[in-house]
Amino acid sequence: MWTSHADIGRTIAALTNLQPPSPQKKTIVETLGRMGSLEARLARGKGEIRKAQRLRYEVFYKEGGAIPDAKTAFMRRDADKFDKYCDHLIVIDHAWTNKRGKVKPKIVGAYRLLRGDMAQKAGGFYSAGEYDIAPLLARHAGKRILELGRSCVRESHRSKRTIELLWRGLLAYVRAHQIDVMIGCASFPGVSPLAHAQALSYLAHYAGAQGEWRVKAKTDLYVPMAMAPKDSLDAKAAREALSPLIKGYLRLGARFGDGAVVDLKFNTTDVFVVMPVAEIGARYIEYFGGGERRAA
Repeated sequence: MWTSHADIGRTIAALTNLQPPSPQKKTIVETLGRMGSLEARLARGKGEIRKAQRLRYEVFYKEGGAIPDAKTAFMRRDADKFDKYCDHLIVIDHAWTNKRGKVKPKIVGAYRLLRGDMAQKAGGFYSAGEYDIAPLLARHAGKRILELGRSCVRESHRSKRTIELLWRGLLAYVRAHQIDVMIGCASFPGVSPLAHAQALSYLAHYAGAQGEWRVKAKTDLYVPMAMAPKDSLDAKAAREALSPLIKGYLRLGARFGDGAVVDLKFNTTDVFVVMPVAEIGARYIEYFGGGERRAA
């Protein structure tokens, strides 16, 4: 599940044309990016993964209205069986101060990254629980696939800088592992697809994944997205009804699967996103390709 943040769309909005990663595999350095007191890197060890899970709990459950089971509520961490097979991209604020005014670095952003080789060990991709992705994987058996999930940013840090660092880290990871395509689920708030009829219809009519990239929601979970006919749809208004995150992915060339899925546990309506790296544009890699960037 990808969580929508208002600034991520505006960050991506200025970007076009991403080149595919170079054939030569790059090594992931310890720091994937810095901006002022913020640093992006992969989580180191179980302790930092647990802290990322606590952030996810705050965003998804306390803010987003997700329904925790007894174990999740007790631990106050969002965790599942996939976490141990994933890399966890985090943003740390090294200037964070606690209630007593003491500087104590804190994780303020996170992405969960599941590569295809690790998904095999995990028993599959997380998104396979909602979408029939087996045909997609079979058609692209030779490609390196990365599933993005559990994207979140602490409320106090939902700014352009934090989003930039998450995406800079993600790009470094994609290049290092020579990823060919990114997949995952993007979410609309709430469990009423009708509340997002215009936005879902827009994705179905104008941004549906076709041909070799097509994906369909599982039959028992399938909710039609084309709720309004194309000829009666106000495309501009419908596009404006999209979350900033989804609009951002659209600008990067993402396409969307057939059918939405209601996720009662997370209080969301999900859509499947597929984003071939070769179709993402050059300015993106140029903008986020650097390491150190001075704080704005």
